[in-house]
Amino acid sequence: SALCVQVTMRRKLTLWARFCLVLALLPSQTVMSVDLGSEWMKVAIVKPGVPMEIALNKESRRKTSVAVCLKENERLFGDGALGSVKNPKFVYRHLQSLLGKKHDNPQVAVYQKRFPEHHLVTDASRGTVLFSNSEEMQYSPEELLGMVLNYSRGLAQDFAEQPIKDAVITVPAFFNQAERRAVLQAAQMAGVKVLQLINDNMAVALNYGVFRRKDINSTAQNIMFYDMGSGSTTATIVTYQTVKTKESGSQPQLQIRGLGFDRSLGGFEMELRLQDHLATLFNEQKKTKKDVRENHRAMAKLLKEAQRLKTVLSANAEYMAQVEGLLDDMDFKAKVTRVEFETLCADLFERVPGPVQEALSSAEMSLDEIEQVILVGGSTRVPKVQEVLLKAVGKEELGKNLNADEAAAMGAVYKAAALSKAFKVQPFLVIEATVFPIQVEFTREVEEDGSRSLKHKKRILFQRMTSYPMRKVITFNCYTDDFAFHINYGDLSFLGQEDLSVFGSLNLTTVQLSGVGSSFQKHTGAESKGIKAHFNMDESGMLLLDRVTKRLRLKDLYGHVDRFQVFVPALNQSLPFLNSVSFDLSELGNTISSLFGGGSSEPNANVTEPVQVTLDSVTILMLQDLTDRDLEKQEREKTLNSLEAFLFETQDKMYQEEYQAVVLEEEKEAIMAKLSQVSAWLDEDGYSASTKELQEKLQDLRKLCKAMFFRVEERRKWPGHLATLESTLNSSSFFLRSAKLEPEDDRIFTDVELKTLEKVINETTVCNVS
Repeated sequence: SALCVQVTMRRKLTLWARFCLVLALLPSQTVMSVDLGSEWMKVAIVKPGVPMEIALNKESRRKTSVAVCLKENERLFGDGALGSVKNPKFVYRHLQSLLGKKHDNPQVAVYQKRFPEHHLVTDASRGTVLFSNSEEMQYSPEELLGMVLNYSRGLAQDFAEQPIKDAVITVPAFFNQAERRAVLQAAQMAGVKVLQLINDNMAVALNYGVFRRKDINSTAQNIMFYDMGSGSTTATIVTYQTVKTKESGSQPQLQIRGLGFDRSLGGFEMELRLQDHLATLFNEQKKTKKDVRENHRAMAKLLKEAQRLKTVLSANAEYMAQVEGLLDDMDFKAKVTRVEFETLCADLFERVPGPVQEALSSAEMSLDEIEQVILVGGSTRVPKVQEVLLKAVGKEELGKNLNADEAAAMGAVYKAAALSKAFKVQPFLVIEATVFPIQVEFTREVEEDGSRSLKHKKRILFQRMTSYPMRKVITFNCYTDDFAFHINYGDLSFLGQEDLSVFGSLNLTTVQLSGVGSSFQKHTGAESKGIKAHFNMDESGMLLLDRVTKRLRLKDLYGHVDRFQVFVPALNQSLPFLNSVSFDLSELGNTISSLFGGGSSEPNANVTEPVQVTLDSVTILMLQDLTDRDLEKQEREKTLNSLEAFLFETQDKMYQEEYQAVVLEEEKEAIMAKLSQVSAWLDEDGYSASTKELQEKLQDLRKLCKAMFFRVEERRKWPGHLATLESTLNSSSFFLRSAKLEPEDDRIFTDVELKTLEKVINETTVCNVS
C-alpha cells in the first residue's frame, strides 16, 4: 500500500513524498538517519504513514548540539549540556576531531589548546585519547559519541512513537579507516545497528538527485556541492545521468567524480577568532586585574557569545556583543563590526577556493564543465565566504536552492529506507569514490644474474577516486613458505602537510600467513596456483579482508585434476588500530570474518549487510549503566512532577463549586489534611525521596480522592443523561397516545402492555420532576 504522505493536518503534501514513493511492506518498522556533524546533528526518520521527516528534539528544534555533560550521576545532552557553562570541564563537544586519533596526533594538541579545561591522557591499551576528570571518570571520544548516538536514537523513537534500531549515519568523506571504525564502535555502544555509513557529501548529492529525479536524463550534468560546516569544508563534483540496467531498465544515477577538502576550515575556527577578539576587548577595558583567558568559565561564555556574533554579523554590518557577569561579576559590552570579523579571519577566507581546485584536479575537470555550484552547510551563510567562492568559481551566482542544514540528513534517511526490508523506494543508483588510495606491499625473494635477493613489491588495491563498493583479489605467486604482507595507504602526496600530519599511521595492518610451508609438505609435487587475498571495499567505505585461499593442482593415478581451497580461520578484530594479524593456512573450511570489522566468506553484491565491530562487553555495560541511570532519573522526575501537579490541582479543586457539591464536610477535611501532610513532606524530604516513595504517595492520594472524583464525573454527565431521558419520555408519551387512538381491531399491543408503559412513563416523570 502506498505510504501516506500527510503527516499532520497542518503539513502540506511534500515534494519528497511525491518523488520518493516509499511503500510500506511491514507495518511497524521504522528507520532513522543521523547527520553527525562536528557541532550539530540532525536526526530524520521514515516510518509507515510518514515519509522522510526531521525528528524534533525536546526543545522542538530541528538540530541538536553534539554535546554531552557528565557530572556526578547526571547526564545532559544538546542545549542542556551546553547550558552548563558553570562547569565547562564536564561538557564534552567537538568529539569528531578526536575520533581514531592516537594521543601524539597533532589534532589532539589542537583540541587541548581549544578546550584547556579538559585533561587528556593516553589510553594505555590503544594509544588513543581519554578524557580524564578522575580515575573513575575516564571516557574515550568513542564512548562519549556513543552516548550522543544513543540520545539521538531516543529522540527519533520519541518522535516516531516506535522503537528504532536501524540507522544510516553520515561521516565526512575524508574520514579514513580508523575514523570510520571509531564511529562504528560508538554506534555499537549505543545499541544502534548501522545499516551503512554514508559520506555526508553523498547524502547531500542523493537528496538533491531524488528531489530532481524528473530533470535527470541521459545527458551528464556536473554539479559541484560546496559544503562548509562547523569543523571542515568539502567540495564535491557529482555527475547525474540516467543509465540502463538489466534489472529495471533506465534509472537515474549519481557518481562522485571529484573531491577536495580542508579538514580545519569551518565556522568553529571563525568563532574561536571572535572569542579571542572579545577576550582582548574585555582585558583592555581593565574592569578586573585578572586575564579572562585564564578563566575557563568566562571563556566558555565568550565562545557562546562569539557563536551568536558570527551569525548576527552575517546579516548586519555591526553588533554590540555583551555578556552579563563575565568575570568577577563584571559585565562585558563591546561593539564588533563585520569588517573587524573579516580581518580576523582573512587567512581563513583565503583558503576557501582550495577545496574547489582540489576537487577539479581529482576529477580532471575544468570549471567550464561544472554547470552549477551549490552551497551546503551553515557556514556558507557568511557573506565573505560567498564573495570569495563566487569569484573563485567564476559563475554568475551560487546555488542556494538546497536546504543547507538538512540535505544530508534527508539523503541519509532515504538511503536507510532503501536498505531496510520494510520499505520499497524508487531506485537511485549511487557510485562512491575512494578518497585515499590503498595498496598491498610485500617482500619477495628473486633471482637475478645468478644471485638471490629480496625485492620490495607494491600492488595497488584501490586507486584514488576508484569507484566502490568493489571487490579485489591480490594473488601471491611463488610462495612455498610462511610470509607476511602489509596493507598500507598509497600515495598521499595530494594532501597538504597539515593533513598528512593529522592523518595517522599509513599502515593499516600487517598480515602474517602461517601454515603455508606445512600445507605444501602435505601435497608434495602439487602445482601451486597462487595464494589469493580477497578484499572488499563495502558501501560504508570500510576495507574488508574476506578470506585468504590457496589453490593447488593435484593429479591422481588416473590423470584427473583436483582443485580445493584452503581457508583462513575466523578473525574478528575489535581494535581501531591493527598492528599485526596472523592467518593459519593449515586449517580448512572455517567461517570467514572480516579483518577490518565485518564481511562474509561468500561475496554477494546484491545484499547489504550491516557493518559489525566487536567491543569489550565491559565498556558496553558501563555505558548501559549510565543509560539506565538516565531512564531512572527521567522516571523519578516524571513521578515527582505528577505528584506536585496532583497536590496543586486537587487543593484548588476542593474550593470549586462542583467538588463542594458532592463531598461531605468530614470527607473534605480528611482529604485536605492528607494533601497538606504530603505537601509538607515534599518540601522537607520529598525532593530526595526515591521514585518508589513518590509513587506510593501519589497512589495513596489517588485512592483517597477516587470516590470524590467519580461523583464529580457522574454529576458532569447528569445534564446529558437528563436530556436523553426527557427525549425518551417525550417519544414514549407520543407513542402511547398514538397507540391509544388506534381502533381496537387494528391494535397490535394489548391493554396490559399499554397500561404497563403508561405506568413506567408516569413514574419516571414524577421521579424526573422531583
